[in-house]
Amino acid sequence: MKLKRKIIEIDEGRCSGCGICATACAEGAIEIKDGKARLVSDIYCDGLGACIGECPEDALTIVERESEEFDAEAVEEYLKGRTHQEAPQPTLACGCPSSHIQTFAPGTEKAPHKPVDIRTASAASALAHWPIQIKLIPPHAPFLKGADLLVAADCTAVAYPDFHNTLLPGKAVLIGCPKFDDVDEYVQKFVDIFKQAGVNSVTVVDMEVPCCSKLPALVRHAMTLAGKDIPFNEIVIGVRGQIVDRARKIA
Repeated sequence: MKLKRKIIEIDEGRCSGCGICATACAEGAIEIKDGKARLVSDIYCDGLGACIGECPEDALTIVERESEEFDAEAVEEYLKGRTHQEAPQPTLACGCPSSHIQTFAPGTEKAPHKPVDIRTASAASALAHWPIQIKLIPPHAPFLKGADLLVAADCTAVAYPDFHNTLLPGKAVLIGCPKFDDVDEYVQKFVDIFKQAGVNSVTVVDMEVPCCSKLPALVRHAMTLAGKDIPFNEIVIGVRGQIVDRARKIA
């Protein structure tokens, strides 16, 4: 029987699919499907909103609408059915497993697979957080607060051999491709970051190919839309892996 009651509502436009709300919901009413948080069934949601404070994108609200009544017995049976299954991992918007936003000391994370062969091992990684894709990083991510941002076209990390030694240390990195990803989505993401995170500086690393020139342009545009004047630096990498241009700019 349907009745008017309080229940969770998910704004899919704001949802990044991080999965934090799914973990926070003791009733298992939320799951990650197709890269977005979804309500499994109205009968599993008690409407108390324990998941709301966990959402870094403010994508969850409590609304009052017609829905099936909360069924505690159904929740119990539903959770029992998952007892012998492997605990579902939250997923990011790309569908890959992740254990929430992570910040860690560079070079201290041990790979979960076989040990590195010391005969071929190189310098330690300078990466200090996860995730790194522009599309997946919420503006509220703690590692963005007061950070020096390194916004890198994804090809640069492969093309430039000294990426971890000279560009990445001490920076929060966001990578993406302005050719294949949604540029408008990028602009809005950076507007939100610049408004909320108190960014200290921005370095954009892009390739010398024409399509890559959109990256510094969209970051500067976002800075203007956010009404921020943040020190800006662009570094251009050649297709053979060399730095071809290093220019100091102010947005």
